[in-house]
This record gives sequence, structure tokens and C-alpha cells, in this order.
Amino acid sequence: MSAAALAVSVPQPVWRQHARHCPEVEYVTWVRGQDIHPAYRNAKLRWYRRFVAAWPTMTGWFAAPLVERVGRLPGEPPDSPSFPVSFYARPYLLFLALRGYISLDYPWMFGALKLRISDMADWMGIDLGTATLIDEAVALGYNRHSLSQAMNWTVGRIALHTGVRHVDELREEHIQQVLEAVRLFSERDDLGYFYPSVEQYRANASKQWITHLHQLQVVLFHRGQVPTEPRKHMPSWKPPMVMPAKMLAAAQKWLAARRLTDAPSTVDKLELAVRGFGDWLGGNQPEIITFADVTRDHVLAWIQHITETPATSTGKPLGVNSRIQRISGLSQFFRDTAAWQYDDVPGYTLIGPGDAPKNTQRVPRFIPEHELDRLMPVITAIACPFQRAALLVARWSGARRDEIRRLPTDCLDHYPDGTARLRLPGRKTYKERTVPLHEDAAAALQTIIDLRKDASDRPFTDDRTGEAVRYLFMRHGKLMSGFYLFETSIDDACQAAGLTRPGGKKGGTGVRGTVSAHRFRHTVGTQLAERGAKLHTIMKVLGHSSVSMALVYAQISDQEVLRDYKTVLAPGAVIAGPAAMDIKSGVLADEAVDWLKSNFLKTELELGHCLRLPAEGPCECDLYLTCAKFVTTADYAPRLRARREVEQTLALDAADRGWAREVERHRCTADRIGRLLTDLGETLDEPTPATSADAD
Repeated sequence: MSAAALAVSVPQPVWRQHARHCPEVEYVTWVRGQDIHPAYRNAKLRWYRRFVAAWPTMTGWFAAPLVERVGRLPGEPPDSPSFPVSFYARPYLLFLALRGYISLDYPWMFGALKLRISDMADWMGIDLGTATLIDEAVALGYNRHSLSQAMNWTVGRIALHTGVRHVDELREEHIQQVLEAVRLFSERDDLGYFYPSVEQYRANASKQWITHLHQLQVVLFHRGQVPTEPRKHMPSWKPPMVMPAKMLAAAQKWLAARRLTDAPSTVDKLELAVRGFGDWLGGNQPEIITFADVTRDHVLAWIQHITETPATSTGKPLGVNSRIQRISGLSQFFRDTAAWQYDDVPGYTLIGPGDAPKNTQRVPRFIPEHELDRLMPVITAIACPFQRAALLVARWSGARRDEIRRLPTDCLDHYPDGTARLRLPGRKTYKERTVPLHEDAAAALQTIIDLRKDASDRPFTDDRTGEAVRYLFMRHGKLMSGFYLFETSIDDACQAAGLTRPGGKKGGTGVRGTVSAHRFRHTVGTQLAERGAKLHTIMKVLGHSSVSMALVYAQISDQEVLRDYKTVLAPGAVIAGPAAMDIKSGVLADEAVDWLKSNFLKTELELGHCLRLPAEGPCECDLYLTCAKFVTTADYAPRLRARREVEQTLALDAADRGWAREVERHRCTADRIGRLLTDLGETLDEPTPATSADAD
């Protein structure tokens, strides 16, 4: 293998220019002082002298191709490396780094794989402090064996690169340097010598190393050495945005402004919209170099493109939700940059909501009673107390999954009557709220509150309020994932309860659960509506910010719709009004009946229902008591009597004032209501409550 074939154009860092060999007597004395086999001792010294002869200066060795410096490639036997001089000199290289003569680069350490840095440090009398870190990680719930591997891998390599000799000196920037090196290693021209493909590197070695670094960050966070909450983020493999300079400057300036107020996931979606539009412009309108040159026709052509062109990942055009996100994101870009008076932008909105496809407004999918009866015993029997509590709280509170996941340890107390009360954090709507909680969910919550009360983990800073919060659903020093708490647990419960359908991949069964954790929220809202809860109550429990959101549940209550529908349209129903004969004789057209089935709740008036169809246009007056489309039922009898009494009172008042025309109008209305009550078989006056004597 020639050196030319291995050459990689990688600029050498400045610090390598100061790398040097140690005095020979220093290394020879240390090797001879080791308690090892004489043959191994002599081999170490022999390979040390060969390395120094091959590389008189360490700067020359650092300038060599990485493959030559690593020495042994994956798959090669230990006794036949491609470059034995560098391979067998690894003990000497570790000695130099731990003594401060050189600073080893991360690509070399990634390519060399197993280095036994902790053993070398012990032999040299250097305590890196990893044993203390491992003990603290075990206290957070980690497995000692897996954490030993993670701490030794991360701390040892950071020590070889930075010169840090104890874990107390580690900071967040050290972790970020390694993460960046892991990402950049995938972009090397010589990666193929170490891994079959970029995909395999990212799926295996990269993923494992990032996990190790994340575990180190968790422990350092709870030690107080790093300020950022431990969150495992895989490196971003997406390429940078490519646009003309002025367009790129405007896009980056806008995204930076959005990051100040929007959640990271929201900014990612906004970036995706601008990036996609910029890529399309580059391929179809290369003459455009600023957003100021963009017209509405360009944007509409891009919308047509994303509607018809298959996506690379799926081979299908973008779905409705994805297109709505892209279009609304680009619309927001034009709207914001116009309001903020950016240079090189149109200065007005080129597209609006009407240019996005319409999404179907689905009816909330509540869980039927017979499925709940099968599912809840399985959930109650879940072994993990965290998963069990999360699903029970979702079932009985209707809270959003992220609200449950971020419950604080002091989230549970009681009303004066002893009913459990749950305090939910302000996540989506930025408003905290308290809701009653079923005793089963309260008991499950209390179990994990007891488990967490003596935990020593450091509080997290809430990203919405900035307050220090000790979260309830914590394990291994970090928040549990929503996937573990909800998706995994509910799917396992559905499998056990037999609530499955084809299409899943779990366990190779080819089926998946029919119930999602979010459907518990729909179930609570629907049950509240069916059992007569006020809209304000539904809003309070579910955390809705507008009446229209809660009104969805009031309008889809199947039992209420069925009851009202049967009251008027069922055979033999007792009804009165001009439209009563049409209903009883069955002359209503099928399309009219279909419309009434779907919209019956919308037809309600003060004293009955208006059966006027949309095709007939709006009413031109409010004389609905004599309208041919008016119908009422016995349920409205109390209102009819009250209205009749009001009309009679107004007629008397008009007579005292000498207003004959008003007297006639109010008396006619009172008589009309009286006839409606008679047709319904109701008394004109309020029935007198039965006395005890009557009862006897």
C-alpha cells in the first residue's frame, strides 16, 4: 500500500508543530521499572527504537497519512499489521501523551480503537478519577459494567488530546470537541479503510461513542461541572444550506431570530421550508440571487413541485401535513422579513393560508368502552412503575404526553374533600392547571414519588419558565423519553389485550396496537361531554385555550347526538310545529335527512330546532315560531311556558300604555306557544309539585 494512496489532504493543527520525543533515558527507565516479562520489556524497547529511527521528529509522524499512523487496519491479525512500526509503538505514544510531550488527535484514536488508556495511566501512577465518576453514575441508576467502559473511553481520550489529567477539570467544551470530531470523522476521504461505509460508521461506532459521551455529560451535569441539561443528540448529518450569499444571509438571520422565541423543533421545520425552497430555486431559477427577485409565480411553481415530486426518503410525494408545514414556514419567512424590514427580501407576503392544501379535520378518536375494559387491567399490571403511572395519568387526566413526562415531584396533592389533585406544567399553552385525578392514577403516581424522594440528582432548568425543577419521570439522571413511557408501553399493553391490527414490526409479529396513548386524551374529553360537563370544565381539564377546541368534544358526543336526533326524527316522536307534519309523513328528502343527522346540534334555537337546509339560504326574519321549518319537542316545554308567561306580561304592559298593536302581537305569540304546548301534550302552566298528602 503506497503512501500516495493513503495521503489525505487534512491541514495539520498548530499544536502538532510542538510535538516532540521524550529523552530516551526517561522512557527506557520507565519501561525497565515495569513488572512485566523480560521478553515483553525488550520488545517494547526494540519497537521504541525502531519508531524513533523511522520518525526522528513527532511532527513528521503527525504529517503522515492516518492509515500509516494507525498501523493496523480492521480485520488484520495482530502479528501482521500493515504498518508495524506505528502499531507496535502505541505504548510509547500513550506514554508521550500522558507525560505531555504530544497531544494525540481524535482521528488517530478513532482509527486505533482499543488503546487501554486507563491501564497505561495506572502503570504511570496517574489517577484520572474515573473510579469516582463510575460510582456516581451507579448512584444515578446506571449499570457499573457499561459505565466503566463509557467513562474509561471518554475520559481517557479527552486526556490524551487535551492534557486534562483528572475528571474534576472536565468541562462541556471538551465533550463538544469530541462530538465534533466524531461527526467530522465520517467526512474523511480515508474512512473506507476503517469502516465499509459511512452508513455503517454512523449506525455503529458513531452511535456508540456518542452514547458514551452523553453518559459522561449526564454525570458531569449532576456534579455541577457542565451547565447544559444532558440531552442525547446525534450529530446532524444534513449538509449546510447552499444559496447565493445574500439569500443565505437573510435566511440565517431570520432563523437566528426565530431561535430566540421558538422551540428547536419548530426552528428545524422553518429551516426545512427555506432550505427546500432555496434548493428548488438553485436548480430551476439559478438567475435569482436575492429573495427580492422572487415572485408569487416562483413560489406557486415550487408548491406544484413539492406536490408532484417524490421525496428521496419515501419515493412518494410529500403528504398533506408536510406540504402545509413547508408552505406555512415559507409564508412566515416572507411575513417576518417584511415586518422586520430586512434587506434583499420582497417586503410583503407572497403566499397565504389559502395557498396551502386543506387538511381533513378529523373527529377525535376516543377509545370505546369495550376496548377500555380489556386494556385497563393490562395497564394496571405493567411491571415498570414509571410506564404504569404515565399511562394511568394519561387515562384519567386527559393530559398531553409531554405534560405528563415533565411532571415535577410535587405535582400531587388533594382537594379539601380528599380527592387527588394533579398539577400539570404549562407546556404547549404556557399555562399551568390543576385537575382532579382518579385514585388509581394517584396511587401509581405516589409510588414513583416515593421512589424519587431520596434521589440526589441535580434539578433541571425548565426551558419555559427558567425555574429549577426536580422532575418525576427520571432515570439515569435524565428525563425518560416519551417513546419509553408511552409508545412502547401502550403497544405492549395492546399486544397483551389483543387490540392489534396488521402493519407493525414489533417483535416480528407483523401487527401493531390499535390504541395510542394520545387517544386517552380524546376519551376523557368525549366522556366529559357525554356526561353533561360544561364547556368550561372540558377546557379546564384538557387545557384548551379556546372554546372552539373544547366544542369539538361537545359536538361529537355520539350518545347526545343520538338522543336529540331520535327525539325529533325517530318514528312516533312527539313533536310540534309547522315542520312536524313533513317529518311524520316522511316527505323530507334523503339529502335533508343526511344533513340533519350530521348537523342536528347546530339547528337548535331558544325554543326548538330550525330544519332549514343550507341550500334554502338564511332566514330573512326571526319569526321562527310560525316558520315552516320550525319544530320543537317536549324537552323545551319549560322554556315554552316561560316564554308564554313573558309574552302575556308584555301584553298587559302594552295594554296599560294603550299600545293596541303591541297587545295584539304579544297575545298572538302567547297563543301560538299555547298551541305548541297542547300539540306536545303539555300543560299550559307549570305543573304543581305533588304534596305528601297527594302521594299517600
